[in-house]
Amino acid sequence: MSSLISIKVCRLICDYSTKMTDLIALTAAGLFDKNVPRYTSYPTAPHFHSEVGKTHFAQWLGALDITKPVSLYIHIPFCERLCWFCACRTQGVTTLSPVAAYLEVLLAEIAMFKAQKPEGLKLARLHLGGGSPTILTPDMIDTLTRAIRDAIEFDEDYEFSVEIDPTACTEEKIVALVGGGMNRASIGVQDFNERVQAAIGRPQGFELTRSTVDTLRKHGVASVNIDMVYGLPYQDLAALQNTVEQVISLSPDRVALFGYAHVPWMAKRQKMIPEESLASPQERFGQAITAAEMFRQSGMLEIGIDHFAKPDDSLAIAAGKGNLRRNFQGYTDDKCAALIGLGASSISRFPQGYIQNNAATTNYIKSIQSGEWSAARGFALGLADQVRSRAIEVLMCNFEIDLAALEAEHGEFTKPVRADCSRLAKTYPGFVSFQENRFAILKAGRPLTRIIASGFDAFNAPNHRHSRAI
Repeated sequence: MSSLISIKVCRLICDYSTKMTDLIALTAAGLFDKNVPRYTSYPTAPHFHSEVGKTHFAQWLGALDITKPVSLYIHIPFCERLCWFCACRTQGVTTLSPVAAYLEVLLAEIAMFKAQKPEGLKLARLHLGGGSPTILTPDMIDTLTRAIRDAIEFDEDYEFSVEIDPTACTEEKIVALVGGGMNRASIGVQDFNERVQAAIGRPQGFELTRSTVDTLRKHGVASVNIDMVYGLPYQDLAALQNTVEQVISLSPDRVALFGYAHVPWMAKRQKMIPEESLASPQERFGQAITAAEMFRQSGMLEIGIDHFAKPDDSLAIAAGKGNLRRNFQGYTDDKCAALIGLGASSISRFPQGYIQNNAATTNYIKSIQSGEWSAARGFALGLADQVRSRAIEVLMCNFEIDLAALEAEHGEFTKPVRADCSRLAKTYPGFVSFQENRFAILKAGRPLTRIIASGFDAFNAPNHRHSRAI
């Protein structure tokens, strides 16, 4: 660990109500050497299988309760440039021809959704993700948003968020998105340091980003999120601090601070990143807690393990009321019982379980063009799975599990979770507490949240390859 990082860790570790000796305990607990899931779902996607697919998607879609609005996720798997750090299902393009062809298929899938969804179903949340949705031209954006609005009625207080790449976004595109109903934007920054940007294949100047933020606000987008990443190649503490200061100057409503997941066995493009350029786990920890402290000092509230929000933001309000949720986009205040994923590789979450579309764009296109859903694999949740799913979610969101509430909802299926609470309290003394009906991660144990959550995972196994715990 460098001397600068050591100083920062010694000073900022106090923010977790710990002493330096507890850093030794965090090390012993596996913070710096364990790889665990991020738990944006339970079970996690590696456990999905082909026995759950098209038939289940049709049945679960048709069984939705029309009194409960749903969320809709639309995946645009194209980028004008491929960022080497990214592990998302995307492909680079040099012309818009494949994008236009994909859009035609996506429109056909939206038409299928319109025809087979229950009559009267409403939409509360819409998210365009990627890839880079802003690769679409204004005309394409208009065509897509019109099709969505024709397929399903928007709820009165809907939220429509879009992932924005400033290098592939113009004012005309923002106008088209706002015309389609966009009222929240999420901007990827990662790091403004030029050396770091060169190492991840993502040049993006601060002034361009600021101009994009200003344009969004000029056209009435009230909420702007910014995504940052720590642990990137050649990223040191000074570079990260400078980026945090620049991000704070943009006055974002929310910030997501993710740890870089180096998974070259899954994301082949990451082989472009030399492993010797990556920070050590201890240095990553120093980066994470330094950035977190800076965001707290700016007046933002810490949400879960890696988000920050202004006190009046809906995410902070949900967290304060204990209504925070977690899905494939991270932390959310989305209360919908179902999230419908359309587009290649997108994942749907129904009350009955999860279903993922074909990850390969060509296979996705073949399915839709043949008039069939592209649902390729999934997981049907049994009662035991449902209680563990809820336990892990509330732990990731609130750092505690109310076992009485869990038992009121799931009855005797809560017994294994209670047994896990007892076991984990003995495994992580000083980091968790367990008294009758309340299992809680203490502030000193917050860095271990994903590791502790994995203790409730009946599918977790040492041979599964995940990202670092920190």
